[in-house]
Amino acid sequence: MLTDPALAPDHPVDRVLGARFRWITIGMCALVFLAAFEALAVTTVMPTISRELDGASLYALAFAGPLAVGVIGMVLAGNWSDRAGPTPPLFTAVGLFATGLLLAGLSHTMPMLVVGRLVHGLGGGGLTVALYVMLAQIYPARLHPSIFAGFAAAWVIPSLIGPFAAGLVAQYIGWQWVFLGVIVLVVPAMIMVLPALRMVGRPAPATDVPWSLKRLSWSAIAAGAVLAVDLVSPLPTALRWICTMAAAALALLALRPLLPRHTLRAAAGLPTVILLRGLVGGAFGSAEVYLPYLLTRHYRWTPSVAGLALTAGALAWSVGSAIQGRYAVQLTHRRAVSIGAVLVSIAIANTWVTTIVGLPALVAVVGWTLGGFGMGLTYPRLSTSMLALSSERDRGFNSSALAIADAIGSALAIAAAGLAFGLLVGTGGRWPFVGALAVALALAVVALAVLGRLPGGRVGSGPKTAPPEGSDG
Repeated sequence: MLTDPALAPDHPVDRVLGARFRWITIGMCALVFLAAFEALAVTTVMPTISRELDGASLYALAFAGPLAVGVIGMVLAGNWSDRAGPTPPLFTAVGLFATGLLLAGLSHTMPMLVVGRLVHGLGGGGLTVALYVMLAQIYPARLHPSIFAGFAAAWVIPSLIGPFAAGLVAQYIGWQWVFLGVIVLVVPAMIMVLPALRMVGRPAPATDVPWSLKRLSWSAIAAGAVLAVDLVSPLPTALRWICTMAAAALALLALRPLLPRHTLRAAAGLPTVILLRGLVGGAFGSAEVYLPYLLTRHYRWTPSVAGLALTAGALAWSVGSAIQGRYAVQLTHRRAVSIGAVLVSIAIANTWVTTIVGLPALVAVVGWTLGGFGMGLTYPRLSTSMLALSSERDRGFNSSALAIADAIGSALAIAAAGLAFGLLVGTGGRWPFVGALAVALALAVVALAVLGRLPGGRVGSGPKTAPPEGSDG
């Protein structure tokens, strides 16, 4: 519960950067900034790391692995937040995040770097959920689109300097400092968020929400299954496909208790909101992972210049998010998400066609900017819809479910794209990238097919109820 009655959800407030919420907003956005800088920087330099550490076989795992184990952090943070508030899981998550960066920065082999990425991913998963729960406790519902737009705006500075700076660091200093340098941001980010931590407290009664060891176990199984998809690449082709299908099926089975009922069936309302987060995030994320790889390997761009493609997409993401926040009432949830999903699909299709036909790389970069704008429209509204359909009691569960769908969707998509890339790597040239992008495009098409099941409410509308959690996914 809130410790300050003036911060109750129905208290009148002008804006997220007004006197009452200014430092809370800045502190939370600082942590988003931290995660954003790391994500953009690592995506830029990973092709260089893979080449120097002879780690091409673990390239996809270096991205999918942190997302997969992040599910464990999400479930733990969601359960912990429902019991004791978001403060304890937030501190723990940030500590793991920094430890993982340290391990990765000191790595001399690709397996060691992957281990560091796994530790970092565990903390990053918990960080996302803890921030969502904190946001829901502090801000009134009508400000949720604005604060989510603020989260997107926290990507602006790292998107301006992160990819390009990371490329320069990798070229002239060493890629290790891309990880080690981010650690410096941890302490000031936590100092800035302390005012927000003092504004939230423990739920009442905390003991009313039990520890869910069953859900933690299922999250571990889901993470292990996703990791298995990445680890079967050395097997013969036929056996590889069998193991991949079995691991993917196990991951989906393990997801069912972690999501609202009927999510995997795309039931109308909250289940579709959660599912779309996984589909759209998986489509965009799996394509984004291979975009700088395509530009540096096939088009021979330098890492710093290739990073500018990610910069363009991230800036457009921020613009799209700001627009949906500005027109929060006029633009319904369904319309914002639908427009965004269509733009993401067009961007991925453009990159795929560009790669097949051999068009100039700039065509793909311009299209990717359009996809970033679409993500800016889509992601904040999916988050807003989730909170609108949640009660105080299940807010932690639903927040973790949204983040889990995002992480597992992206992890499975990246793993599948990596498998397609590996199967075609012997053909050389652009065809491995064509295969990886085809996986992303297929997911985008599936996302378009379920858009009609989204709730059509506006900001501040919708029942504060949600389908009960359970195993009937």
